[in-house]
Amino acid sequence: LAVTEYALEQNYPNPFNPSTTIRYQLPQDGMVTLKVYDILGSEVTTLVNEQKSAGRYEVNFDASRLASGVYIYKLQAGDYIQSKKMLLVK
Repeated sequence: LAVTEYALEQNYPNPFNPSTTIRYQLPQDGMVTLKVYDILGSEVTTLVNEQKSAGRYEVNFDASRLASGVYIYKLQAGDYIQSKKMLLVK
């Protein structure tokens, strides 16, 4: 099935401890960044920062070194920017 639009899915499981999976899809090739921020907006980590081909992807995020709380993950690909919240509960 061809990917026709950008999408960033809710992480699963959510709430999570200590790791979760983030899925996204790209309708065209391009530069992709997927970053995680804490609730204050400070960058925690960069999960993806590279050229990607069109298609579906999933990334595992290991938060075992982080404190419990709400985190934001943000996907940027071309003109598409989307962010979602996730909850780490230890």
